[in-house]
Amino acid sequence: MVTYKVNDWGGGFTADVTITNRSSSPVSGWRLQWAYAGDQQVTGYWNSTITQSGRQVTASNAAWNGTIGGGGGTASFGFQGTYSGANAAPTAFTLNGTACATG
Repeated sequence: MVTYKVNDWGGGFTADVTITNRSSSPVSGWRLQWAYAGDQQVTGYWNSTITQSGRQVTASNAAWNGTIGGGGGTASFGFQGTYSGANAAPTAFTLNGTACATG
């Protein structure tokens, strides 16, 4: 499950993202992907490495948070971004290629 929380100040924002592993098996090495509907651009990040190509964004684990324990383990990261127009939250995420629930 992915939780995406935004602090928006009009033209700029920060987002805090938490990945919760509901499986009983740990995830070792994670890559979370999503797409924006608007022109959001990631300008900085922490606790992950983020790349962006157009609207497609990929966040990968940092060296210290690559394993998400099973049965409710979490990994969290954040980033700062800019936009013009609307700042709609992403509606779909994939973790290592598998669709995730949002909450």
